[in-house]
Amino acid sequence: MIDCIFILLIFFVVTTVFVETPQVQIIEPAALSDEALQDSSIIVGITERDEIVYAGRAVELAGLRLRLRQLLQDRDYPVVIQADRNCSHAAFSRVWTTAEDAGAKRIRVATKDEAE
Repeated sequence: MIDCIFILLIFFVVTTVFVETPQVQIIEPAALSDEALQDSSIIVGITERDEIVYAGRAVELAGLRLRLRQLLQDRDYPVVIQADRNCSHAAFSRVWTTAEDAGAKRIRVATKDEAE
């Protein structure tokens, strides 16, 4: 019985993806509508200086592509791009394209409610 419990525990630990926030200050653009963030989302941040951040660390596009491929190979997690409202469109476009190249089917943009 205990063996079965340990096997189930290992299965859930291995297959669970935790939401890792960029851990940098990002001022999101306002939007008229929004939806809640899913628990199993991959969050990529872009700072106002066009620095790409994943899990609290600055990453290059090649490293981001590899990490996204690893995470998306077994399951279809949504990729949420948390871009600062002052970042360049070019940086945002590069991150979006990288997520698509890595196999992301659901790419979202993080915004804040316009009323805030």
